[in-house]
Amino acid sequence: MTTIDAFRSSVSAPQPPSDLAPALQALWWARRGDWARAHECVQSHEGEPDCDRVHAHLHRQEGDMSNAGWWYRRVGRPVPAVSLDAEWNALAAELLAQKK
Repeated sequence: MTTIDAFRSSVSAPQPPSDLAPALQALWWARRGDWARAHECVQSHEGEPDCDRVHAHLHRQEGDMSNAGWWYRRVGRPVPAVSLDAEWNALAAELLAQKK
């Protein structure tokens, strides 16, 4: 799976595709509406830059801006000025492009 559309569509399956890295697994679970499972994915890979970026996004999604801000600072990025959905799409597209 290399396209954002295929990735989005895969959320209808009961489990994420087996070849996804933890950061993409987290985005998959977040898109499916399972924030806790998404958080578990990134929390267990703390220190990996991609997971830390998704971790920031998840806390922004949660509405915990203090925690989100800490994670964004950790990865050296500002809090995005775009919608959560736009940020999710950008993160997913970037991480999928890294898989190629």
